[in-house]
Amino acid sequence: MGAHRELFWHIDAQWIFYLISIPIVFFVIGSFVVYLYIWLKLSKNEGIKGSTKALKVTILDVFLQKRLLKGQFAAGLMHLLIFWGFLLLTIATALLSIHEHIHSFLTGKIYIIFSLVTEAAGLMLLAGCLLALIRRYVQKVPRLEHKFEDALIPIWIAIIVISGFFLEALRIACTPASSRHFSFVGLWISGFLKGTSAEPTYPYLWWAHTFISLGFLAIIPFTKMFHAIGAPIAIYMQNLPTPAPSDTDQDQDVDIESEAFDYNEFTETDEDRSILVKDLDLPTMAFLDSCMRCGRCVEVCPSTGVGEPYAPRDFVQAMRSLIWQTYSPFGDIRFLKRPNKEMLERLWYCTTCRACLEVCPIYGPTFQLVLSQRELSIEEGTSVPDLLNQTLERLFKYENPWMSSKKEKLGWIEDDMDIQFISPSKQDYEFCYFVGCTTSVDARARSIAKAFASILQRVGIDFGILGDKEPCCGDIAKRVGETGLFEEKKEQCLTILEKYNIQKIVTSSPHCYYTLNTDYPKEIFEVNHYTQVLHHLVMNNKLDFAKQLNVTVTYHDPCYLGRHSRIFDEPREVIKAIPGVKLVEMAHNRESSLCCGGGGGRMWQGSELTGEERMGERRAREAADTGAEILITACPLCLIMMEDGIKTSRLDKKLKVMDLNEFVLSAMDTATNV
Repeated sequence: MGAHRELFWHIDAQWIFYLISIPIVFFVIGSFVVYLYIWLKLSKNEGIKGSTKALKVTILDVFLQKRLLKGQFAAGLMHLLIFWGFLLLTIATALLSIHEHIHSFLTGKIYIIFSLVTEAAGLMLLAGCLLALIRRYVQKVPRLEHKFEDALIPIWIAIIVISGFFLEALRIACTPASSRHFSFVGLWISGFLKGTSAEPTYPYLWWAHTFISLGFLAIIPFTKMFHAIGAPIAIYMQNLPTPAPSDTDQDQDVDIESEAFDYNEFTETDEDRSILVKDLDLPTMAFLDSCMRCGRCVEVCPSTGVGEPYAPRDFVQAMRSLIWQTYSPFGDIRFLKRPNKEMLERLWYCTTCRACLEVCPIYGPTFQLVLSQRELSIEEGTSVPDLLNQTLERLFKYENPWMSSKKEKLGWIEDDMDIQFISPSKQDYEFCYFVGCTTSVDARARSIAKAFASILQRVGIDFGILGDKEPCCGDIAKRVGETGLFEEKKEQCLTILEKYNIQKIVTSSPHCYYTLNTDYPKEIFEVNHYTQVLHHLVMNNKLDFAKQLNVTVTYHDPCYLGRHSRIFDEPREVIKAIPGVKLVEMAHNRESSLCCGGGGGRMWQGSELTGEERMGERRAREAADTGAEILITACPLCLIMMEDGIKTSRLDKKLKVMDLNEFVLSAMDTATNV
């Protein structure tokens, strides 16, 4: 007979193997059914839709590890070795079973190829496990945890691989055959095992290898190794297209009857709490159970980066444990777990900057989980910061989170500015300039509106504003979880926009832009951010730059303009179009930009947000390190936070912050000094 392998060579009582392995296989399948039960029980999704795009992303990320390799080559290579080694050996085991019980085909050349592939797969898997242990315990990569499970899994896998190689070596030592050269690892080890004890030792090692392998199979659903099953599902579902909101979509009915609205009086029952948790969708549930605790989100989280007691990874683990303890008939089936439950109380630290989603290998939207818990906190009136409560009351009463008077929204208009106010009967304007709450009323941010209006007037663009009729889009209410108030503001805003027949909007704030573009019906009006307007003017040679500035600048990507809305190039191209300007990038730019610390409602919180430093200070130092004289941004919140960060870092004599509108206007006006 040619090259082949006998599955149960020198193994008696084979029925014991089946007596153990078959129940374990059904046990693992049953455990996965429990996962599906929890997912479907809590999910608001009707089902999983087909998507060619999502399938393509899943294939690239699962089989080529594209997302894991992005920006983290060493980690990606480690996982690539483990994944393909594990997958190939799993397939090899399945083929051996088919060969033994269904059809004998692993003979001759097929067996030689089979042997070579399994040898290579074993080496890949072993190398991946060793690399994982080295990165975690020798190199001590900061983002990696050091829990017992983190050492147990790679060591267990390595023992399976090593025992398999030794098992192969014993067989080769006892039955030398021509095909042994293709089992090159086993052949090398067999050189050390030749002797009379090789054959009697083989059955004991075979059973030990079998029990260790079956034991590992059995623990997969109860450890972070479940991601081998859950991650491909999570990746596929997270990349399914999201339907756009329509004008008939309403999350809930709004019933706010009086101005004496108290956010601390409302309480929810346990049943209401469960309804909120059930609003988690199927992709989010798959993400929760597939999180490997890799720490990439921790590495980029701005809150963690400045020493605040919040980490997205810990929030995910605490959230997952809470859901299973509450809704699983068996409680949390994971063992070796010690989630930090206190992390669920630190949800107000999150800036909703989206950096966690940018790097998560399975596209986990941790900030959206935070928003779901904020909704619960707002509804129950628990642990909501006092200043944020006051801000929401002002938003409810006065249409802005800052002032107690709607008239303040006109404060940015100077006497010599000829600003056109939109009326239902007058429609001769190109677009409505949606100034926004912060740009309208904050003393520093008002310069954004002044500069943008001046630029538009100089190039002859007819635009109009709503003035004190301008509503709040409800962004802050949405980002802090006050969905009832957001729906009210959304309804009011849509009513006013419809009344004035507004079909095209340009916003100052990336937050307004994102909210109007994402949470409002798309078919009613077109929304642009002012950077897109400036970019259009530059590309069409409509901006006349009167002088060469000869200045070095750096650009700060606002989170809701960059990561959330994917507007990266337009502001940079505007800056580069100005004569004499040298643009230098900070270490963290574009998708990896650092957050200023003002998003997610943090602008309207007090001293309860404690850390080793402020996010604006950290970003200010990074900007100063570039050697730039000016830090340019394109968001009113970033402008305020970065100016504060520069002052408190005592960098104000070295670096100044300007809005892109201010900078462009300075290049157009020979009388203006940068």
